[in-house]
Amino acid sequence: MAQERTAGLTKNLSGDLPRHIAIIMDGNGRWAKERGWPRTQGHLEGVKRVDEVVKAASDMGIKALTLYTFSTENWTRPEAEVSMLMQTLVSVIAQKLKKLHANGVRFRFSGRREGAPSAVLETFDRAVEYTRDNTGLLLNIAFNYGGRLEILDAVRALARECMSNVTTPEAIDEKVFSDHLYTKGIPDPDLLIRTSGEKRLSNFLLWQLSYAEFYFTDKYWPDFTPDEFVKAVRDYQSRGRRFGGVEALKGGAS
Repeated sequence: MAQERTAGLTKNLSGDLPRHIAIIMDGNGRWAKERGWPRTQGHLEGVKRVDEVVKAASDMGIKALTLYTFSTENWTRPEAEVSMLMQTLVSVIAQKLKKLHANGVRFRFSGRREGAPSAVLETFDRAVEYTRDNTGLLLNIAFNYGGRLEILDAVRALARECMSNVTTPEAIDEKVFSDHLYTKGIPDPDLLIRTSGEKRLSNFLLWQLSYAEFYFTDKYWPDFTPDEFVKAVRDYQSRGRRFGGVEALKGGAS
């Protein structure tokens, strides 16, 4: 029912849309705990919101959506919870892939492959290959992702290129550096959404969020409906973006 309402929610938006929205989907465990349920139930409910928000972003005409799915720090969580998350991720992508493909969604994976379960990587690779020619929403899954590690990996790669005379330190500018990040080829986010009332980046897209607008909500991720997503976009459209200059640019104008 919520998905059927998505088009109606988004059609009345006016003004510039963010090209790229990044979301820290926080609060699944706390949502479940407050109801006396296991944390895993919160993650399962959160999957439903992912489905709805991806549909809303696609209907809205957003170009890219990055979801902070699993961080490098999340491996310290209880083994049973991590195992459940991996199984759910593989299962959900397998179940939704054909439908997402039919809607023109294109998959992208951003994160370190080292240390990630082979079953998850194989699922990602199949999804990326299956949807590679699509021209709709780019769905970027940040998995086994850490912002500091991403920057270190880029620095190490550039250092190796300098040592091999592929490039020189003087040739390294912002674009060259960005092209060595996990998110190469994806425009920087215009809007970051974080749920659950927390107001921090948690090692997410540290380079890419330099000029993004931030939207924080007390809603836990399982309560973040398409209505809340549209509310965040409307808030973004009401802001003036200066990018270090004097004259404000509304919303996604650049």
